Amino acid sequence: MTSKLSRLPEPLTGKLVTPGDRRYALLRSTYTTQHSPAGVLLPETTAQVADAVRYAREQGLPVAVRSGGHGLAGTSSNDGGLVIDLSAMNRVDVLDERSRLVRVEAGARWATVAKALAPYGLVISSGDHGNVGVGGLATGGGVGWLARWHGLTIDNVRAVEVVLADGTVVRADAEHEPELFWVVRGAGAGAGIVVAFEIEAAEVSNVGLAQIAVEATADGGTLRRWAEYLSQAPRELTTAAVLFANGRSAVLSITAVVAAESLRRARPLVEPLLEIGRLLDHRTDLVPYPALVPLAHLHPNVGQQASDTTNSLLTMDDGSARAIMRAATGPHRAVVQLRSMGGAINDVDPGATAYPHRHQDTLAIGSVFPPQGRAALDAAWRRVAERADGAYVNFEGRPDRAAFDRIYPGETGRRVTQLWRRYDPDGVFRPALLTRRAGGPDPRVRPSTRETGSQPTERAAGARPSVRDAGGADRRKPAARRGGGNRGRRR
Repeated sequence: MTSKLSRLPEPLTGKLVTPGDRRYALLRSTYTTQHSPAGVLLPETTAQVADAVRYAREQGLPVAVRSGGHGLAGTSSNDGGLVIDLSAMNRVDVLDERSRLVRVEAGARWATVAKALAPYGLVISSGDHGNVGVGGLATGGGVGWLARWHGLTIDNVRAVEVVLADGTVVRADAEHEPELFWVVRGAGAGAGIVVAFEIEAAEVSNVGLAQIAVEATADGGTLRRWAEYLSQAPRELTTAAVLFANGRSAVLSITAVVAAESLRRARPLVEPLLEIGRLLDHRTDLVPYPALVPLAHLHPNVGQQASDTTNSLLTMDDGSARAIMRAATGPHRAVVQLRSMGGAINDVDPGATAYPHRHQDTLAIGSVFPPQGRAALDAAWRRVAERADGAYVNFEGRPDRAAFDRIYPGETGRRVTQLWRRYDPDGVFRPALLTRRAGGPDPRVRPSTRETGSQPTERAAGARPSVRDAGGADRRKPAARRGGGNRGRRR
């Protein structure tokens, strides 16, 4: 493999990891897939990312881009190509405390972002696991612990710095390069490499955290009551849940987060959830926000969690509730996760970003694990898919054209396609969503030179959203800076 690679340009000297390097084993794969790239480039600056893009193009090899490696489709690495790994670009800078404007580099992990912002009493709602990289989540959507209160992560992005496929560096915001700014908020993987984000954070120090377990009945009544309460609950409340099969019924394990600084405020918002089904267990605490995405989550990604995952955005009704219960308890038994949507997410105009799904109240995610495979997932998920009217890119493990049409329907899809081709006419970054037909080759087997990688996505498939998840050591040390200038302090 390495014989294909010509001499590195001077700015990238020492930045290429190839087979035989002791670091290669920890850099070759993603969380869900194992890969063997010809090399992994580790740029430390925007200029070096641009050099890496130009070098990769000169080599004529497939290009994958990685910020974290949790992408379920495994496209943040490849076989025989080059991976541009952004993990060394991990600064977190508070640009303006008064306006709560924060600059975050794409290679940071959300655990380190939370730690860096905690001294300022600021948070960015950003997925549910601290090891997820900033770049993939903040270009795909970002369904975080405070989503109903603070919106998706992309809804709070105010500007981006992007390296395009020709190595050009562009700053985009609502007034400058507005089309690029539109597409990178929801469909960024096909436009370029977003190396940094300016994000408006929220003021939160502590949150109410409830862990609740109730019995979920096969008729879907428990799920309907969960969704009905969340549809009219105060926006400070956001929940995520997992269904664990128990015969024809299941246990619904709910993690509820309340953007509140006191238990006196948090408990009344959580209490109605204790009545949606037969209560099995519950506990409510007040915790610092970083406890939701702790440094303990940080770990290397070495292909340790093989899985197949799909998802559906829907509005919960009797039929969809029964279909979800069937998926969790039927003969094929997918692991089902649920996210409460609505609130601030649905305040945004569907055309304002490349994430158009602004009316659904539930995100349902289905995963299966070996020895089960795609056929089992398709069988388990068929009835759920029939009730859906959208999907979310960051929880889709099968990147084909059928998935594209669910994720970017109608006019959104036409605009995304047009802009991907405008900003990347040669398809250097073009995701498999545009290049693979439904039922085509599995991207985790061997992507072609046209099926290039993308910045990764949200949370590992099938993992229970819990603040008790364990992980490895913190290997990244982003800086937080108070205000502008050079008064930064290492965190």
